Amino acid sequence: MHTGDIASRLDDELDTDAYADVDASPNGLQVGPADREVETVAVAVDAAVETIERASEAGADLLVTHHGIVWGSIERVTDSNYRRIAPLLENDLALYVAHLPLDGHQQLGNAAGLADQLDLDNRAPFGAMGGEWVGQRGRLVEGRSLEALVEALEANLDTGGQPVQTLDFGPETVDDVAIVTGSGADWLEEAVDVGADVLITGEGKQQAYHEAREAGINVVLAGHYATETFGVRALSARLDSWGLETTFIDCPTGL
Repeated sequence: MHTGDIASRLDDELDTDAYADVDASPNGLQVGPADREVETVAVAVDAAVETIERASEAGADLLVTHHGIVWGSIERVTDSNYRRIAPLLENDLALYVAHLPLDGHQQLGNAAGLADQLDLDNRAPFGAMGGEWVGQRGRLVEGRSLEALVEALEANLDTGGQPVQTLDFGPETVDDVAIVTGSGADWLEEAVDVGADVLITGEGKQQAYHEAREAGINVVLAGHYATETFGVRALSARLDSWGLETTFIDCPTGL
């Protein structure tokens, strides 16, 4: 299968066009020719020098990541841009990126994967952004304490050895869960508006402490990397079903 064919199928699967006006990352094929034959695909959360080099060492023809190397536009290929683009070109490795479309996809996305792990029921899109969605919400089959919820996350997420942090300003027993993975503290007010007991995201912001305390809602900060491995793993399974060999490049940051 050619790189362009894979990119087109992923674009259709993830509806990347819908996010074109709201995402700072240009989704789709960021580096590489569309007519190259692909047999092996590596997937990773970040397009960093380490993941690029490890993908090449694994014999990959294509690297699929959640965080790419272009944010807005590239004016100069220097410094970090050069350090990342150079090994892609030197190793003839193409790069496909799915950012917000892979956060918000209701079956394959990061939030959906975390909701699967928590076995949430009655799911609905959550996290409005420019008319699209970047998260998901649902209800626990049985309410549980915030402490038990955090213990389940710590047991199942690759947090790089870092503890899951909490802002425990909401109900002791949680039922309604809102999820925006990665950097999702900006959706705290929306979580309050929909009646969520807890917002689960990756990392927080200073103002989130006071906003959560004043609104009476719990916030769980489970790690940016840790909450965003689900999407690329789901894409790996989808690529496997297309007859491609895949490998997951795990590079936890602890952040």
